[in-house]
Amino acid sequence: MSELQTLAATIQSRKGADPDSSWTAKLLAKGPEKCAEKFGEEAIEAIIEAVKGDRAKLVSEAADVLFHLLVMLAARDVTLAEVEAELARRAGTSGIAEKAARS
Repeated sequence: MSELQTLAATIQSRKGADPDSSWTAKLLAKGPEKCAEKFGEEAIEAIIEAVKGDRAKLVSEAADVLFHLLVMLAARDVTLAEVEAELARRAGTSGIAEKAARS
């Protein structure tokens, strides 16, 4: 099991947990909109570090982005396995061709 799969399973296990005992449960209890907002904030922080060029801070912010992406997905009952399946479906397809197929 990859680190992302382990993290996704942990996040799933926090659904319905006491919000006072878990940051993840607290985020999930606030609803999908708040989870999406937090993901957006973390994405902006990662972008800032990418522009600044601070590698260590970018790694840290990227980890935050991945965590909050998984929380946002869980808030909408979308699993990491579903996202991985979509990535597998796209594998071997030109990004240009794949994007054109969506239009």
